[in-house]
Amino acid sequence: MFDSLTDRLTSVFSRLKGKGKLSADDVKAGLREIRLALLEADVNYKVVKDLMARVQERAVGEEVLESLTPGQQVVKIVRDELTSLMGGQNAALNLSHHPAVIMLVGLQGSGKTTSAAKLALHLQKGGHKPVLVAADVYRPAAIAQLQTLGDNLEIPVVTGDSSHPLQIASAGVDWAKENLRDVVIIDTAGRLHIDEAMMGELKQIKAAVDPDEILFVADAMTGQEAVNIARTFNDEITFSGVILTKLDGDARGGAALSVNHVTGKSIKFVGMGEKIADLQPFYPERMADRILGMGDVLTLIEQAETQMDKKKAEQLARHIKKNQFTLQDFLEQLEEMRKLGPLSGILDKLPLKKKMKGNVDVDEQELTKTLAVLRSMTIAERLNPSIIGGSRKKRIARGSGTKVRDVNRVLSRFKDSKKAIKALSSRRGGKGRSPIDMLGM
Repeated sequence: MFDSLTDRLTSVFSRLKGKGKLSADDVKAGLREIRLALLEADVNYKVVKDLMARVQERAVGEEVLESLTPGQQVVKIVRDELTSLMGGQNAALNLSHHPAVIMLVGLQGSGKTTSAAKLALHLQKGGHKPVLVAADVYRPAAIAQLQTLGDNLEIPVVTGDSSHPLQIASAGVDWAKENLRDVVIIDTAGRLHIDEAMMGELKQIKAAVDPDEILFVADAMTGQEAVNIARTFNDEITFSGVILTKLDGDARGGAALSVNHVTGKSIKFVGMGEKIADLQPFYPERMADRILGMGDVLTLIEQAETQMDKKKAEQLARHIKKNQFTLQDFLEQLEEMRKLGPLSGILDKLPLKKKMKGNVDVDEQELTKTLAVLRSMTIAERLNPSIIGGSRKKRIARGSGTKVRDVNRVLSRFKDSKKAIKALSSRRGGKGRSPIDMLGM
Protein backbone atom coordinates (compact mmCIF):
# COMPACT_ATOMS: atom_id res chain seq x y z
CA MET A 1 0.00 0.00 0.00
CA PHE A 2 1.30 3.44 -1.04
CA ASP A 3 4.84 2.03 -1.46
CA SER A 4 5.42 3.61 -4.85
CA LEU A 5 3.90 6.94 -3.78
CA THR A 6 5.92 6.96 -0.55
CA ASP A 7 9.15 6.26 -2.42
CA ARG A 8 8.51 9.08 -4.88
CA LEU A 9 7.58 11.62 -2.21
CA THR A 10 10.50 10.62 0.03
CA SER A 11 12.88 11.16 -2.87
CA VAL A 12 11.47 14.63 -3.59
CA PHE A 13 11.60 15.70 0.05
CA SER A 14 15.14 14.38 0.48
CA ARG A 15 16.31 16.67 -2.30
CA LEU A 16 14.42 19.66 -0.90
CA LYS A 17 15.71 19.10 2.63
CA GLY A 18 19.25 18.73 1.28
CA LYS A 19 19.29 22.38 0.22
CA GLY A 20 20.05 25.03 2.80
CA LYS A 21 17.85 27.58 1.04
CA LEU A 22 15.05 27.08 -1.46
CA SER A 23 14.08 29.32 -4.32
CA ALA A 24 10.55 29.58 -5.69
CA ASP A 25 11.72 27.55 -8.70
CA ASP A 26 13.06 24.77 -6.42
CA VAL A 27 9.71 24.52 -4.69
CA LYS A 28 7.72 24.54 -7.93
CA ALA A 29 9.94 21.82 -9.43
CA GLY A 30 9.41 19.66 -6.32
CA LEU A 31 5.67 20.23 -6.42
CA ARG A 32 5.52 19.17 -10.06
CA GLU A 33 7.05 15.83 -9.09
CA ILE A 34 4.60 15.48 -6.21
CA ARG A 35 1.71 16.16 -8.61
CA LEU A 36 2.91 13.44 -10.97
CA ALA A 37 3.39 10.99 -8.09
CA LEU A 38 -0.19 11.57 -6.90
CA LEU A 39 -1.63 11.11 -10.39
CA GLU A 40 0.33 7.87 -10.81
CA ALA A 41 -1.12 6.72 -7.48
CA ASP A 42 -4.57 6.97 -9.12
CA VAL A 43 -5.67 10.03 -7.17
CA ASN A 44 -8.55 11.87 -8.82
CA TYR A 45 -7.29 14.60 -11.17
CA LYS A 46 -9.49 17.34 -9.69
CA VAL A 47 -8.44 16.30 -6.19
CA VAL A 48 -4.75 16.59 -7.16
CA LYS A 49 -5.36 19.97 -8.79
CA ASP A 50 -7.08 21.41 -5.69
CA LEU A 51 -4.52 19.89 -3.32
CA MET A 52 -1.49 21.19 -5.21
CA ALA A 53 -3.03 24.67 -5.52
CA ARG A 54 -3.32 24.86 -1.72
CA VAL A 55 0.17 23.44 -1.18
CA GLN A 56 1.77 25.78 -3.71
CA GLU A 57 0.07 28.83 -2.24
CA ARG A 58 1.60 28.05 1.16
CA ALA A 59 4.91 26.63 -0.05
CA VAL A 60 6.07 29.63 -2.09
CA GLY A 61 5.25 32.11 0.66
CA GLU A 62 7.51 33.66 3.26
CA GLU A 63 6.71 30.82 5.68
CA VAL A 64 8.92 28.51 3.61
CA LEU A 65 11.34 30.58 1.56
CA GLU A 66 12.58 32.57 4.57
CA SER A 67 12.60 29.62 6.97
CA LEU A 68 15.82 28.20 8.43
CA THR A 69 14.60 24.71 7.43
CA PRO A 70 12.62 25.29 4.21
CA GLY A 71 12.63 21.61 3.15
CA GLN A 72 11.05 20.53 6.41
CA GLN A 73 8.48 23.31 6.12
CA VAL A 74 7.42 21.95 2.71
CA VAL A 75 7.05 18.46 4.20
CA LYS A 76 4.89 19.88 7.00
CA ILE A 77 2.66 21.73 4.53
CA VAL A 78 2.17 18.62 2.37
CA ARG A 79 1.44 16.54 5.49
CA ASP A 80 -1.14 19.06 6.73
CA GLU A 81 -2.85 19.25 3.35
CA LEU A 82 -2.91 15.46 2.89
CA THR A 83 -4.46 15.13 6.36
CA SER A 84 -7.09 17.72 5.52
CA LEU A 85 -7.74 16.02 2.16
CA MET A 86 -8.57 12.73 3.92
CA GLY A 87 -10.96 14.33 6.41
CA GLY A 88 -8.73 16.00 8.99
CA GLN A 89 -9.48 13.76 11.94
CA ASN A 90 -10.91 10.39 12.89
CA ALA A 91 -14.68 10.26 12.34
CA ALA A 92 -16.36 8.21 15.07
CA LEU A 93 -19.54 6.21 14.59
CA ASN A 94 -22.82 7.70 15.76
CA LEU A 95 -24.05 5.17 18.33
CA SER A 96 -26.21 7.48 20.44
CA HIS A 97 -29.48 5.57 19.90
CA HIS A 98 -30.32 2.20 21.45
CA PRO A 99 -30.19 0.21 19.39
CA ALA A 100 -27.98 2.13 16.97
CA VAL A 101 -28.59 0.91 13.41
CA ILE A 102 -25.70 0.63 10.93
CA MET A 103 -26.48 -0.19 7.32
CA LEU A 104 -23.70 -1.40 4.99
CA VAL A 105 -24.08 -0.70 1.26
CA GLY A 106 -21.92 -1.20 -1.81
CA LEU A 107 -21.37 -3.29 -4.90
CA GLN A 108 -21.07 -7.07 -4.89
CA GLY A 109 -17.51 -8.18 -4.23
CA SER A 110 -16.53 -5.07 -2.25
CA GLY A 111 -16.35 -7.05 1.00
CA LYS A 112 -19.60 -5.98 2.69
CA THR A 113 -20.39 -9.27 4.42
CA THR A 114 -16.89 -9.73 5.82
CA SER A 115 -16.76 -6.06 6.81
CA ALA A 116 -20.05 -6.46 8.69
CA ALA A 117 -18.51 -9.23 10.81
CA LYS A 118 -15.27 -7.29 11.27
CA LEU A 119 -17.20 -4.23 12.40
CA ALA A 120 -19.26 -6.34 14.82
CA LEU A 121 -16.06 -7.73 16.37
CA HIS A 122 -14.57 -4.24 16.64
CA LEU A 123 -17.68 -2.97 18.44
CA GLN A 124 -17.82 -6.05 20.66
CA LYS A 125 -14.23 -5.41 21.78
CA GLY A 126 -15.31 -1.87 22.62
CA GLY A 127 -17.95 -3.13 25.05
CA HIS A 128 -20.97 -3.10 22.73
CA LYS A 129 -23.46 -5.93 22.13
CA PRO A 130 -23.92 -6.06 18.35
CA VAL A 131 -26.26 -8.20 16.28
CA LEU A 132 -25.77 -8.97 12.58
CA VAL A 133 -28.69 -8.94 10.14
CA ALA A 134 -28.41 -10.97 6.90
CA ALA A 135 -30.45 -8.94 4.41
CA ASP A 136 -28.59 -10.07 1.28
CA VAL A 137 -31.00 -12.65 -0.12
CA TYR A 138 -29.63 -12.56 -3.68
CA ARG A 139 -26.00 -13.59 -3.54
CA PRO A 140 -25.65 -17.36 -3.15
CA ALA A 141 -24.42 -18.37 0.32
CA ALA A 142 -24.32 -14.75 1.57
CA ILE A 143 -26.60 -15.56 4.52
CA ALA A 144 -24.69 -18.76 5.31
CA GLN A 145 -21.40 -16.84 5.18
CA LEU A 146 -22.63 -14.26 7.68
CA GLN A 147 -24.02 -16.98 9.95
CA THR A 148 -20.67 -18.78 9.95
CA LEU A 149 -18.81 -15.58 10.76
CA GLY A 150 -21.28 -14.74 13.51
CA ASP A 151 -21.01 -18.21 15.04
CA ASN A 152 -17.22 -17.98 15.10
CA LEU A 153 -17.41 -14.62 16.87
CA GLU A 154 -20.31 -15.70 19.13
CA ILE A 155 -22.36 -12.79 17.77
CA PRO A 156 -26.04 -13.49 16.93
CA VAL A 157 -27.20 -13.30 13.31
CA VAL A 158 -30.81 -12.55 12.40
CA THR A 159 -31.95 -14.08 9.09
CA GLY A 160 -35.70 -13.51 9.44
CA ASP A 161 -38.62 -15.65 8.22
CA SER A 162 -39.01 -13.72 4.97
CA SER A 163 -37.18 -13.63 1.66
CA HIS A 164 -37.68 -9.87 1.40
CA PRO A 165 -34.70 -7.72 2.54
CA LEU A 166 -36.94 -4.95 3.91
CA GLN A 167 -38.78 -7.34 6.24
CA ILE A 168 -35.54 -9.02 7.34
CA ALA A 169 -33.96 -5.64 8.20
CA SER A 170 -37.01 -4.58 10.20
CA ALA A 171 -37.09 -7.95 12.00
CA GLY A 172 -33.43 -7.52 12.91
CA VAL A 173 -34.06 -4.16 14.59
CA ASP A 174 -37.07 -5.58 16.49
CA TRP A 175 -34.97 -8.59 17.62
CA ALA A 176 -32.26 -6.25 18.91
CA LYS A 177 -34.78 -4.29 20.98
CA GLU A 178 -36.28 -7.45 22.47
CA ASN A 179 -32.88 -8.95 23.29
CA LEU A 180 -31.25 -5.76 24.57
CA ARG A 181 -28.64 -5.52 21.82
CA ASP A 182 -27.29 -1.98 21.42
CA VAL A 183 -25.98 -2.09 17.81
CA VAL A 184 -27.63 -3.55 14.69
CA ILE A 185 -25.43 -4.11 11.63
CA ILE A 186 -27.40 -4.77 8.44
CA ASP A 187 -25.62 -6.48 5.55
CA THR A 188 -27.56 -5.37 2.47
CA ALA A 189 -27.40 -6.90 -1.00
CA GLY A 190 -24.94 -5.69 -3.59
CA ARG A 191 -25.06 -5.88 -7.34
CA LEU A 192 -22.48 -6.36 -10.06
CA HIS A 193 -23.30 -2.82 -11.15
CA ILE A 194 -25.48 0.06 -10.01
CA ASP A 195 -29.15 -0.26 -11.03
CA GLU A 196 -32.43 1.37 -10.13
CA ALA A 197 -33.87 -1.74 -8.49
CA MET A 198 -30.95 -1.96 -6.05
CA MET A 199 -31.12 1.71 -5.17
CA GLY A 200 -34.87 1.52 -4.72
CA GLU A 201 -34.51 -1.40 -2.33
CA LEU A 202 -31.84 0.40 -0.30
CA LYS A 203 -34.05 3.50 -0.06
CA GLN A 204 -36.92 1.36 1.26
CA ILE A 205 -34.71 -0.23 3.93
CA LYS A 206 -33.36 3.20 4.89
CA ALA A 207 -36.88 4.59 5.31
CA ALA A 208 -38.00 1.56 7.34
CA VAL A 209 -35.13 1.24 9.85
CA ASP A 210 -33.97 4.89 9.97
CA PRO A 211 -30.26 4.00 10.29
CA ASP A 212 -27.88 6.06 12.43
CA GLU A 213 -25.06 5.22 10.03
CA ILE A 214 -25.01 4.20 6.37
CA LEU A 215 -21.50 3.02 5.54
CA PHE A 216 -20.45 2.61 1.94
CA VAL A 217 -18.05 -0.34 1.55
CA ALA A 218 -15.52 0.16 -1.25
CA ASP A 219 -12.72 -2.02 -2.56
CA ALA A 220 -9.49 0.01 -2.57
CA MET A 221 -8.12 -2.22 -5.33
CA THR A 222 -10.57 -0.67 -7.81
CA GLY A 223 -8.94 2.75 -7.42
CA GLN A 224 -10.78 5.65 -9.04
CA GLU A 225 -13.72 3.41 -9.95
CA ALA A 226 -14.42 3.04 -6.22
CA VAL A 227 -14.60 6.84 -5.92
CA ASN A 228 -16.95 7.15 -8.90
CA ILE A 229 -19.26 4.47 -7.47
CA ALA A 230 -19.14 6.17 -4.07
CA ARG A 231 -20.28 9.44 -5.64
CA THR A 232 -23.27 7.71 -7.25
CA PHE A 233 -24.27 5.94 -4.03
CA ASN A 234 -23.99 9.17 -2.07
CA ASP A 235 -26.12 11.04 -4.59
CA GLU A 236 -28.79 8.34 -4.37
CA ILE A 237 -29.01 7.44 -0.67
CA THR A 238 -26.61 9.87 1.12
CA PHE A 239 -24.33 7.65 3.18
CA SER A 240 -22.53 8.86 6.32
CA GLY A 241 -19.10 7.29 5.97
CA VAL A 242 -16.87 4.83 4.14
CA ILE A 243 -15.24 1.48 4.90
CA LEU A 244 -12.30 1.00 2.55
CA THR A 245 -11.36 -2.67 2.16
CA LYS A 246 -8.18 -4.39 0.91
CA LEU A 247 -5.98 -1.39 1.67
CA ASP A 248 -3.20 -3.84 2.54
CA GLY A 249 -3.00 -5.10 -1.04
CA ASP A 250 -1.46 -3.60 -4.14
CA ALA A 251 -3.77 -0.59 -4.03
CA ARG A 252 -2.03 2.58 -5.21
CA GLY A 253 -3.96 4.64 -2.67
CA GLY A 254 -6.02 6.81 -4.98
CA ALA A 255 -9.34 5.90 -3.39
CA ALA A 256 -8.12 6.68 0.14
CA LEU A 257 -6.87 10.09 -0.96
CA SER A 258 -9.87 10.99 -3.13
CA VAL A 259 -13.09 9.70 -1.59
CA ASN A 260 -13.52 12.35 1.14
CA HIS A 261 -12.85 15.23 -1.25
CA VAL A 262 -15.25 13.85 -3.88
CA THR A 263 -18.14 12.81 -1.62
CA GLY A 264 -17.63 14.99 1.45
CA LYS A 265 -17.87 11.85 3.62
CA SER A 266 -15.06 10.52 5.80
CA ILE A 267 -13.42 7.12 5.71
CA LYS A 268 -14.30 5.63 9.11
CA PHE A 269 -12.64 2.22 8.86
CA VAL A 270 -10.08 0.48 6.67
CA GLY A 271 -9.61 -3.24 6.10
CA MET A 272 -5.92 -4.10 6.45
CA GLY A 273 -5.97 -7.87 5.97
CA GLU A 274 -8.07 -10.98 5.54
CA LYS A 275 -8.30 -11.87 9.23
CA ILE A 276 -11.53 -11.00 11.00
CA ALA A 277 -9.64 -8.69 13.39
CA ASP A 278 -8.04 -6.72 10.53
CA LEU A 279 -10.35 -3.72 10.63
CA GLN A 280 -8.90 -0.44 11.90
CA PRO A 281 -10.40 2.98 12.60
CA PHE A 282 -9.12 5.44 10.01
CA TYR A 283 -6.94 8.32 11.23
CA PRO A 284 -6.12 10.79 8.41
CA GLU A 285 -3.06 12.24 10.14
CA ARG A 286 -1.59 8.77 10.71
CA MET A 287 -2.20 7.79 7.09
CA ALA A 288 -0.54 11.02 5.93
CA ASP A 289 2.50 10.14 8.06
CA ARG A 290 2.69 6.68 6.47
CA ILE A 291 2.41 8.10 2.97
CA LEU A 292 5.31 10.47 3.71
CA GLY A 293 7.46 7.66 5.13
CA MET A 294 7.05 8.79 8.75
CA GLY A 295 5.44 5.56 9.92
CA ASP A 296 2.41 4.95 12.09
CA VAL A 297 3.77 4.01 15.48
CA LEU A 298 0.55 4.91 17.34
CA THR A 299 -1.47 2.31 15.43
CA LEU A 300 1.27 -0.27 16.00
CA ILE A 301 1.21 0.45 19.75
CA GLU A 302 -2.59 0.16 19.85
CA GLN A 303 -2.41 -3.18 18.03
CA ALA A 304 0.21 -4.43 20.47
CA GLU A 305 -1.84 -3.33 23.47
CA THR A 306 -4.98 -5.10 22.28
CA GLN A 307 -3.49 -8.25 20.73
CA MET A 308 -0.33 -9.07 22.67
CA ASP A 309 -0.18 -10.75 26.07
CA LYS A 310 0.85 -8.18 28.68
CA LYS A 311 1.91 -10.83 31.21
CA LYS A 312 4.28 -12.46 28.71
CA ALA A 313 5.81 -9.08 27.92
CA GLU A 314 6.40 -8.41 31.63
CA GLN A 315 7.87 -11.88 32.08
CA LEU A 316 10.22 -11.29 29.16
CA ALA A 317 11.38 -8.00 30.69
CA ARG A 318 12.19 -9.76 33.96
CA HIS A 319 14.13 -12.50 32.16
CA ILE A 320 16.13 -9.97 30.15
CA LYS A 321 16.93 -7.99 33.29
CA LYS A 322 18.20 -11.15 35.03
CA ASN A 323 20.01 -12.39 31.89
CA GLN A 324 17.68 -15.40 31.77
CA PHE A 325 16.42 -14.99 28.22
CA THR A 326 15.72 -18.46 26.76
CA LEU A 327 14.59 -20.02 23.51
CA GLN A 328 11.19 -20.44 25.17
CA ASP A 329 11.01 -16.65 25.60
CA PHE A 330 12.10 -16.21 22.01
CA LEU A 331 9.38 -18.59 20.74
CA GLU A 332 6.68 -16.87 22.78
CA GLN A 333 7.73 -13.43 21.53
CA LEU A 334 7.72 -14.52 17.90
CA GLU A 335 4.23 -16.00 18.38
CA GLU A 336 3.08 -12.76 20.02
CA MET A 337 4.56 -10.75 17.19
CA ARG A 338 2.71 -12.91 14.65
CA LYS A 339 -0.54 -11.58 16.14
CA LEU A 340 0.34 -8.18 14.70
CA GLY A 341 0.39 -9.59 11.17
CA PRO A 342 3.19 -10.02 8.63
CA LEU A 343 6.60 -8.53 9.38
CA SER A 344 6.30 -6.37 6.28
CA GLY A 345 3.12 -4.86 7.74
CA ILE A 346 4.89 -4.07 11.01
CA LEU A 347 7.79 -2.42 9.18
CA ASP A 348 5.26 -0.48 7.10
CA LYS A 349 4.17 1.32 10.29
CA LEU A 350 7.69 2.21 11.37
CA PRO A 351 9.47 5.45 10.42
CA LEU A 352 12.20 5.25 7.74
CA LYS A 353 10.52 2.12 6.37
CA LYS A 354 12.44 2.21 3.09
CA LYS A 355 15.81 2.52 4.80
CA MET A 356 14.97 -0.26 7.27
CA LYS A 357 13.77 -2.66 4.60
CA GLY A 358 17.17 -2.42 2.98
CA ASN A 359 18.82 -3.77 6.14
CA VAL A 360 16.18 -6.12 7.52
CA ASP A 361 15.21 -9.53 6.19
CA VAL A 362 11.42 -9.61 5.99
CA ASP A 363 11.20 -13.08 4.46
CA GLU A 364 8.05 -14.55 6.00
CA GLN A 365 9.18 -18.06 5.03
CA GLU A 366 12.33 -17.63 7.12
CA LEU A 367 10.22 -16.62 10.12
CA THR A 368 7.91 -19.60 9.55
CA LYS A 369 10.94 -21.88 9.39
CA THR A 370 12.34 -20.44 12.63
CA LEU A 371 9.02 -21.00 14.41
CA ALA A 372 8.91 -24.58 13.13
CA VAL A 373 12.41 -25.27 14.48
CA LEU A 374 11.57 -23.79 17.89
CA ARG A 375 8.27 -25.66 18.16
CA SER A 376 10.01 -28.94 17.28
CA MET A 377 12.18 -28.63 20.39
CA THR A 378 11.15 -29.95 23.78
CA ILE A 379 10.55 -27.56 26.68
CA ALA A 380 13.79 -28.79 28.27
CA GLU A 381 15.72 -27.97 25.09
CA ARG A 382 14.21 -24.49 24.82
CA LEU A 383 15.01 -23.76 28.45
CA ASN A 384 18.53 -25.18 28.21
CA PRO A 385 19.87 -25.09 24.61
CA SER A 386 23.26 -26.41 25.74
CA ILE A 387 21.85 -29.96 25.80
CA ILE A 388 21.08 -29.84 22.07
CA GLY A 389 23.71 -32.08 20.50
CA GLY A 390 24.00 -33.69 17.06
CA SER A 391 21.30 -36.34 17.52
CA ARG A 392 18.84 -33.81 18.97
CA LYS A 393 19.49 -31.42 16.08
CA LYS A 394 18.67 -34.20 13.59
CA ARG A 395 15.44 -34.97 15.45
CA ILE A 396 14.49 -31.27 15.60
CA ALA A 397 15.21 -30.88 11.87
CA ARG A 398 13.05 -33.93 11.02
CA GLY A 399 10.24 -32.72 13.23
CA SER A 400 10.24 -29.21 11.73
CA GLY A 401 10.73 -30.26 8.12
CA THR A 402 14.00 -28.35 7.92
CA LYS A 403 17.72 -29.14 7.70
CA VAL A 404 20.30 -29.38 10.49
CA ARG A 405 21.90 -26.20 9.16
CA ASP A 406 18.61 -24.37 9.79
CA VAL A 407 18.63 -25.57 13.40
CA ASN A 408 22.24 -24.42 13.73
CA ARG A 409 21.31 -21.01 12.29
CA VAL A 410 18.55 -20.50 14.87
CA LEU A 411 20.85 -21.53 17.73
CA SER A 412 23.65 -19.28 16.45
CA ARG A 413 21.36 -16.28 16.21
CA PHE A 414 20.03 -16.99 19.66
CA LYS A 415 23.57 -16.97 21.15
CA ASP A 416 24.34 -13.68 19.41
CA SER A 417 21.10 -12.18 20.69
CA LYS A 418 21.87 -13.18 24.29
CA LYS A 419 25.23 -11.43 24.11
CA ALA A 420 23.69 -8.31 22.60
CA ILE A 421 20.83 -8.24 25.11
CA LYS A 422 23.29 -8.59 28.00
CA ALA A 423 25.39 -5.74 26.67
CA LEU A 424 22.39 -3.46 26.10
CA SER A 425 20.80 -4.35 29.43
CA SER A 426 23.93 -3.40 31.36
CA ARG A 427 24.32 -0.21 29.32
CA ARG A 428 20.67 0.86 29.71
CA GLY A 429 20.00 -0.25 33.23
CA GLY A 430 18.21 -3.44 32.26
CA LYS A 431 16.01 -1.94 29.56
CA GLY A 432 17.06 -4.12 26.62
CA ARG A 433 15.73 -4.05 23.09
CA SER A 434 13.44 -6.70 21.74
CA PRO A 435 15.16 -10.01 20.99
CA ILE A 436 13.64 -9.77 17.53
CA ASP A 437 15.84 -6.71 16.91
CA MET A 438 18.88 -8.67 18.05
CA LEU A 439 18.23 -11.58 15.72
CA GLY A 440 18.05 -9.43 12.62
CA MET A 441 14.66 -10.84 11.65
